[in-house]
Amino acid sequence: QVHLVESGGGLVQAGGSLRLSCTSSGSTISINSWGWIRQNPGNQRGAVATITSGGTTNYADSVKGRFTISRDDAKNTLDLQMNKLQPEDTGLYFCIAQDTMNHYWGQGTQVTVSS
Repeated sequence: QVHLVESGGGLVQAGGSLRLSCTSSGSTISINSWGWIRQNPGNQRGAVATITSGGTTNYADSVKGRFTISRDDAKNTLDLQMNKLQPEDTGLYFCIAQDTMNHYWGQGTQVTVSS
């Protein structure tokens, strides 16, 4: 059982920064990719950033140059550094882990960016 817990969300003004963290536990040795999914106020979901076990990263066009995804295997964490935040970045951010069979979701952490 893979268990994911996000933290670090909050309220921030446009132009500010936040750092999200996802702590994982359970059997994660088979996880081949990790990522952050954002659910916007219209309840649409989309990938914000992903990283493979090999370290390959991918970003949504809207966050390129502003967000950085990283993993810390020693701490069993997945992080998302978010800079120059915009109101359009507002949403519920989920930590996702994927193996060959399943996607595992955290409970989500809310990010609200005010203008």
